[in-house]
Amino acid sequence: MKRTPRAYVETYGCQMNISDGELMEGILEARGYEIAERPDDADVILVNTCAIRDHAEKRVLGRVSQLKGLKADNPELILGVTGCMAQRMGDDLLAKAPYVDLVMGPDGYRALPEALEQARGRSRSTGEGAEGGVLGSAPARVAREIPRPRRGPQLTVLDLDTGENYEGLEQRRTSDVSAWVPIQRGCDHRCTYCIVPYVRGPEKNRDPHEVLAEIAGIAAGGVHEVTLLGQTVNSYESGDWSFARLLREVARVPGIRRVRFTSPHPNDLTEELVEVMAAEPAVCEQLHLPAQSGNNRTLKRMLRRYTVETFLEKVELARSAIPDLALSTDIIVAFPGETDAEFRDTLELMRTVRFDDAFTYKYSLREGTPATRLPEGDFIPDDEAQARLEELITVARGIQAEINRSEVGRVEEVLVEKAARDPGSVLGRTRRNKVVAFPGDLSWVGHMHTVELTSTTGATFAGSRVAVAGTGTLVGAAV
Repeated sequence: MKRTPRAYVETYGCQMNISDGELMEGILEARGYEIAERPDDADVILVNTCAIRDHAEKRVLGRVSQLKGLKADNPELILGVTGCMAQRMGDDLLAKAPYVDLVMGPDGYRALPEALEQARGRSRSTGEGAEGGVLGSAPARVAREIPRPRRGPQLTVLDLDTGENYEGLEQRRTSDVSAWVPIQRGCDHRCTYCIVPYVRGPEKNRDPHEVLAEIAGIAAGGVHEVTLLGQTVNSYESGDWSFARLLREVARVPGIRRVRFTSPHPNDLTEELVEVMAAEPAVCEQLHLPAQSGNNRTLKRMLRRYTVETFLEKVELARSAIPDLALSTDIIVAFPGETDAEFRDTLELMRTVRFDDAFTYKYSLREGTPATRLPEGDFIPDDEAQARLEELITVARGIQAEINRSEVGRVEEVLVEKAARDPGSVLGRTRRNKVVAFPGDLSWVGHMHTVELTSTTGATFAGSRVAVAGTGTLVGAAV
């Protein structure tokens, strides 16, 4: 009797990568694969990758090197690298990791089962298996075989497909608490430091009715929180549907109690969108708004298409409509040519806006992006870049700690996500995306409870469930 093949997907990177990992698992499960919990138990291992920073790619190469050792015990094991790093490196990845059997970019997943069969060296009736051949029913897939000794050919599937948004395919959702819902793939903005448009292609937006049907199914399955995903999610357009209209309709899907979205672009934060955020009870009082820099010359060289002044206007627009808004951001330091004074402008922006959270990075050179063509003398030495990053982190964490200390004593609705580090406690998030640990039971995972924030470490909170005055009963019964 033939054994059911087992696949293991290990994901690195952003929320879109996590969603893509769930998509690959769903595709494989629908084709008869069992999803393994450990790489040691798998016949197929897929390492799903990010290409945003050099450090991430080096980490993945190290991990793939570790996983090749499993081939000694299972000679038929297929080891694949998928995602943005696979798309960016292509054949170079196979040169650096010749033990990899399959390299597949983000637009190739529909044909993943056929590609795995082809990587095993077996012919399939659904694909020719030759250079330039078609895999399965995906018309724009190019598979190139790279000869190597002993085992079958290595395979690359790297064509970008301007029409692929994975409609009609079901993700294998791994969380009973919250669901990632991609509504957009690719990007049209072409910021000079960013590799995404080159590894995910131009912006492609899903049909709104398909999105709403998917979310209705998520709610019917008992999940109450969804996060809409896109590279510049609020630039979404489909026919006469704007992102604001889609957000309003998602917020009104029966059973959905929390809606988030990431990552928006400041230029597309419109009055209409802010009005929807303020008016719809299901939309969380949280906004991630990437600033990237606090200096106009640097922003212009990054091709961000806004100024510090217009960014601050967007912040004011959002905070005026949603006074309790929690605001987070992304910041890059040491972009080529950034002077120390320009870096100080970024610190000033941090102090002016006072973000609740900040994701901070030092510039990472990505081959193929316009910033690599800047004059060699513009590139900032790593030790200076690291010093700027550390100073930025100190400022950002200090502001975050001050904000969170001022919020001790608040009573918040917390959606429980998992067990906390301390036995007998659970961990969850407020609507404003603050992390809270409080005494509780694992049966509470996926349910909402009302919690008083009793203390903070600076980044996270401790809390306790709240009793309704005069009754002795606890608020926050499972929903």
